[in-house]
Amino acid sequence: MLIYLSVAIGGAFGAMSRFWVSQWFAKTFPSEIAYGTLLVNVVGSFLIGIVFVLITERIEVQAYYKPMLMTGFLGAFTTFSTFSLESLTHIMAGQYIHALAYITLSLLLCISATFLGITITRFF
Repeated sequence: MLIYLSVAIGGAFGAMSRFWVSQWFAKTFPSEIAYGTLLVNVVGSFLIGIVFVLITERIEVQAYYKPMLMTGFLGAFTTFSTFSLESLTHIMAGQYIHALAYITLSLLLCISATFLGITITRFF
């Protein structure tokens, strides 16, 4: 039961963090492209690389920490469904260049951020 509670707690904090970062970024840097979603996905991808190495290779933690941090917090902090909707919204509006740029940037930056998080954490 504790594992479910830990995922729920991590998810609540992750969702609140994503909402805050996305709202702040959208107000601070208004744009037609949803850079707030891109930002949380890239940051979350970087963090999951770090957490993965720390929890699986460096630090021995209780069994509920991995799902709390990775599935709960980072799963709620990042958002593939919002990315999908925003991409499709650009396509449906005929903004094909925006859609292509957003999709390409998201995939390249998120995968690179995860790789960077893993690599940096393993190095240090």
